Amino acid sequence: MRLAFAGLALAALTGPALAQDTIHETEQADFRVETVAEGLEFPWSLAFLPGGDMLVSEREGRLRYIEDGDLREAPVDGLPDILVENQGGLLGLALHPNFAENRWVYFAYSEGTARANHTALGRGRLSEDGSALSEVETLFRVNFEKERGYHYGGRILFLDDGTLLLTLGEGGQYREESQNLDNHLGTIVRLDDDGSVPFDNPYVSADGAQPEIWSYGHRNVQGIARNPQTGSVWAHEHGARGGDEINIVEAGNNYGWPLITYGINYDGTPVSDATHGEGLEQPIWFWDPSIAPSGMAFYEGEEFPEWQGDVFVGALAGSMVMRYEVEGDRIISEEELLTEYGARIRDVQSGPDGHLYLLTDDLEGSLLRLDVVIP
Repeated sequence: MRLAFAGLALAALTGPALAQDTIHETEQADFRVETVAEGLEFPWSLAFLPGGDMLVSEREGRLRYIEDGDLREAPVDGLPDILVENQGGLLGLALHPNFAENRWVYFAYSEGTARANHTALGRGRLSEDGSALSEVETLFRVNFEKERGYHYGGRILFLDDGTLLLTLGEGGQYREESQNLDNHLGTIVRLDDDGSVPFDNPYVSADGAQPEIWSYGHRNVQGIARNPQTGSVWAHEHGARGGDEINIVEAGNNYGWPLITYGINYDGTPVSDATHGEGLEQPIWFWDPSIAPSGMAFYEGEEFPEWQGDVFVGALAGSMVMRYEVEGDRIISEEELLTEYGARIRDVQSGPDGHLYLLTDDLEGSLLRLDVVIP
């Protein structure tokens, strides 16, 4: 099993600037970048509506509607009170698998105060005209009130059985809680679509454990996706200084933070002396130095046939998009995309139209689309 990126060829792009008429040549496909929408304030997550419209969450606590390629001026109404503090705000989005019938939109967000806050999961029914959410309810709250606005996680993934996974963080200064099953910090939780606990969760009957927990020992998970080749769930999480990692996440597993890690503290001191431990899962990939990964998508479209089955990861610190060629549940090569753009990439999505979409993390953020160039 290959763990580090050492020894793999990187294909950096060249060019003085990123313009819409610029052709970006890569190992397997050439593309142009089209700006779909501008003026988004720290956009965080993207969801595709039936018919081609889109929803975008802004970390500043607004849900935006893109109609026929145009960003509506007025945000979608009806969100609950959201704490916007450092990394907190409105985070991940997901549509119910039966959205066309029930109109349910799911959203992760931070709530509370700067001194006592947590991640929550809510849902609401989107009106037919896309202007408002109704029947808004909070389905889940982390049961630990933490200080400061760091490490919320916040990605949502529906599984084939209709349950959903919500990724969480360990709050930054509460790293030891990632090994403590009596709270939700540093875990991924699994819920039914109404927020109830699935009967087959791994800790439903465990004394003292929170029944929503699906996996634990995570630091701050900001990317999760299902591998279409194998059906497995992949998730990536931030390390500290080095040690960002991708894991295949399975029910009941412990992913080791902070007992094992490939990173160190920001001040250069060790987090742990160990990279392996009995009963602790190993990542299938890790980054050193860190790229601060955010967003993850397996490409399943037809626009880029050479990219079929590849997984794409946005990079905040690295200011690029990473493409990984996948064989089963192994990464066999990597390539850096859009290194010359210089933008933090917050989300990556494979669109139903076959294009790849990106959100740039900025006060004046954008929604971008990659269009194939036929030689």
